[in-house]
Amino acid sequence: MVIVVLVVDTNFITASASSAEAFKTATLLKTLSVNSLISGEEGVGKESLACYILPDAPVLDASNLGELLTTLQSVNKIVITNLEKSPNIKKVLDIISSKNIRVIATAKNSYYNEIIDSTFSIKFEIPPLCQRLEDVELLIKKFTKEASLLFSTSEEFNMKNFKPDLSQNANSLRRQVMINYLLQDINDTELMNIMQNFLSDKLGSNSDYKNFLHLYEAPLIKAGLIKFKSQLQLSDKLGLNRNTLRKKISDNSEYL
Repeated sequence: MVIVVLVVDTNFITASASSAEAFKTATLLKTLSVNSLISGEEGVGKESLACYILPDAPVLDASNLGELLTTLQSVNKIVITNLEKSPNIKKVLDIISSKNIRVIATAKNSYYNEIIDSTFSIKFEIPPLCQRLEDVELLIKKFTKEASLLFSTSEEFNMKNFKPDLSQNANSLRRQVMINYLLQDINDTELMNIMQNFLSDKLGSNSDYKNFLHLYEAPLIKAGLIKFKSQLQLSDKLGLNRNTLRKKISDNSEYL
């Protein structure tokens, strides 16, 4: 039986067995003086666990080589993110080795080579959220609470027809929750203002009406198909004949 835990000091959710195991490994690493590489996709929580292991260490992105090399001259421990983006990984790791610096690094899950293997004695991977579905519900609650504080409202989050966007794991899910929370009670005027602002910088060709018609038609058709379950009922509700509706569905198939 998996115990559901919300780890407050790391913001790392451990409802699933795999995330709980990752947190267990991170907790063990807090007590050891070894270098470790945490791998995984964007938004899976790598940096949260790295900072949990070394809470007082500076955090630097590997792509910023100059700042990283300067920092390495004056620290005995460090968190390095996006290790795969380093312009000179050998130089960085040589300094870490020569100065005996404790390092916890993060990288994409496909980033391995001989230099990495010789520097990091412990390597573990955090699976994507699509493989940790037990964590998704708690993350939605967490991001909803953030949205409530941000927008100064206690409104409940409407989960009807909500399908979590896990394409970038917690990053895309957080953005999706924020947007949906903000828009769930939007009025006509506010929605039209958003559309106006969106379109103002995009208009300019001789076929803009045709190019942007899908922004109205696609969500209208998609919402109608979800609500009424059939093209026949939807055509009646929209006041369109079935052939016209079929054509519009075909024209907007890319967005449905």
